[in-house]
Amino acid sequence: MRRHSILASIKKLNHPVFTTFELSTLSGKSLSVVTQGLNNLVREGFLIKVYRGIWAEVGNEQLSPYAVIPYLLVRHRAYVSFVSALHLYNMVEQIPQVITLATTSHSKLIRTKLGIFSLHQLTPKFFNGFNWYKGTEKFLIAEPEKALVDSLYLSACKKKQFGYFPEFSLPRGFSFKKVKQWAMSIPDARIRTHVFKKIGDLRSLSAR
Repeated sequence: MRRHSILASIKKLNHPVFTTFELSTLSGKSLSVVTQGLNNLVREGFLIKVYRGIWAEVGNEQLSPYAVIPYLLVRHRAYVSFVSALHLYNMVEQIPQVITLATTSHSKLIRTKLGIFSLHQLTPKFFNGFNWYKGTEKFLIAEPEKALVDSLYLSACKKKQFGYFPEFSLPRGFSFKKVKQWAMSIPDARIRTHVFKKIGDLRSLSAR
């Protein structure tokens, strides 16, 4: 597949990150032919091979590690939560070195050319409370209250770092009532009790 033909197809997709399958479907070429053409463009400096079957345009202004998120899992969704979401909402100052995601798939670490993603499994009954970031369709993110409860949820599972928030601050409109509502929806009673205790501690600190 020729360079100009691949680049034209990539432009038609109109997003900075794409998959081999997307380009194959659009161009009508086989996966092997498309993969060979994409690898040639990587060698020529036009593209980045982000992860298995995932590619990105070099120099695209919309390109960021977050743009990769919708492509990481084939059969499952994932949304930004925990410390990464709290940082995006300016609730914690610490800058996460790893982007933390919630999913119903197995917990794992995915290393890509654009960033490292730590996926943490939530029970399907608790996998909600998220939407598109700032109304765009670039990636999904937990609402502030749910991101906090997600973090406390993980801190009950021997992941103490998710329950520690130095320089914690609340954004305008933040609702502890909504936090408690999310905590009440945790199916596991032991985890639910742990989360409510942590909520009480955080509310005391924020009132000082």
